[in-house]
Amino acid sequence: MEPTAGPVLYQKLLVWEPSLESEEEEGEISEQLIPDPSGPQDSSGNKAGSLPGAWAQLLAALLLLLAAGFSLAARQLRSSGASPGTLGSGAAPASGHSHRPGVYHRGGIISPTATCSHLGPELFVAGGNVMDAGVGAALCLAVVHPHATGLGAMFWGLFHNSSSGNSTTLTSGPVQTLAPRLGLPSALPALHLLHTCFGRLPWPHLLVGPTTLAQEGFLVDTSLARALAAQGTKDLCNLLCHTDGTPLGPGARATNPKLAAVLHRAALAPAPDLAGDALLSLLAGDLGLEGPSAGPMPTLEPALQLPGPQGILFTTPRPSAGPELLELLEAALQSGGRSPAPCPALLRAAVTPGSGVLATVDSSGSVLLLTSSLNSSFGSGHLSPSTGVLLSNLVAESANSAWACPLILLDSSDDTEAAVLGLMASGTPAAARVMAHTLLSHSAGPQTQAQQGPTESPGACGQGTLLQVAAHAEHAHVSSVPSGCCSFQGF
Repeated sequence: MEPTAGPVLYQKLLVWEPSLESEEEEGEISEQLIPDPSGPQDSSGNKAGSLPGAWAQLLAALLLLLAAGFSLAARQLRSSGASPGTLGSGAAPASGHSHRPGVYHRGGIISPTATCSHLGPELFVAGGNVMDAGVGAALCLAVVHPHATGLGAMFWGLFHNSSSGNSTTLTSGPVQTLAPRLGLPSALPALHLLHTCFGRLPWPHLLVGPTTLAQEGFLVDTSLARALAAQGTKDLCNLLCHTDGTPLGPGARATNPKLAAVLHRAALAPAPDLAGDALLSLLAGDLGLEGPSAGPMPTLEPALQLPGPQGILFTTPRPSAGPELLELLEAALQSGGRSPAPCPALLRAAVTPGSGVLATVDSSGSVLLLTSSLNSSFGSGHLSPSTGVLLSNLVAESANSAWACPLILLDSSDDTEAAVLGLMASGTPAAARVMAHTLLSHSAGPQTQAQQGPTESPGACGQGTLLQVAAHAEHAHVSSVPSGCCSFQGF
């Protein structure tokens, strides 16, 4: 069943009020991803024989998402052999019309893993919005891609709210160190800040799936296995080795029960700040420290803007690479729209992924782009024994964040191809030039856009990858360049 049609309002709701009424749109029938928890109700709206009011709704919602979370690990085991390019396909339903893969009526998500891409639509159908789907998928990636992201990572985000027309950036605040060469974790407070301001589902809902994956196990994918083979298993064997000490390969099952406990405490904490403080205390204890004098300070602020011939461009401020991106685009526009550098060579560069990216979009035009990094593959390589968290090696001298420059184009041209376009590059230190080339190709029209073929290694989402999302003609669109290297899903 699908949620009731209509615009999604990006504001925090005091009580979760899911709308899962059955409906048909344009003859299409959507598969029910989460069982309908409704049952007999009394005249007050409470379920018969259950707890009264908001507590009953919250309890039912938690049980609902708990069941969905436990299904993630089982689904991953069943679908481990699937190709990422086949996920989220637009095959025709039993009755109605079909779309090409990556086009959806309601919303879509694209990420490096099928498991986390599947989580997005489940949160949409549970009553969530673009923010819920994106933050939930980011927490999922923190579990299954410890080489690229995690609770020890720094996050940047760019969010366009179609309800208000505003574009907002997330920064994790000034880079701080927990100890020499070890970055202070900021993921939990940063993601919670985004969710508090724009999410719809209760915060614990977003943690159920990731907690289950950490506790029950997830399958090592090609990207993680390659990073592990390149890095070696020193200090990582407790997490990513077989019992005989050999590294886990693709398809092997990994667990992280210490991280599951951290996520569980974060879901139950009466205030998320307390969960962040508890994590820092455990990390400090592992290192024999008294603890940091101040916690991370994530902030939300208006996005940087640059008016262009086709609309307004938005990106993130310093110390990200957003200002560099706008400078490249402004210079190119002043010189007649010529690209500052050839893009294909940059995308083909063999770069070990040092960042994790994902994007969500809905058909109304709301877009969330999230990028995070441990600074290098597996960050510092220090795995906290009490928390299962890999700490980054992001310190002040490495904090230019060249990997972070998400971009949104709010298209205002008369013959627009996309009302909203979101772009994000990963796995390359030249992300700003890749993004500038891609956007200028888009602005020039289809006849000059670079033609990219399928990737030679479909499982390598994150190695010189460009994620693209758009909202156009009441549909959501998701794709990647090279095509087929990242998993997408929608509803």
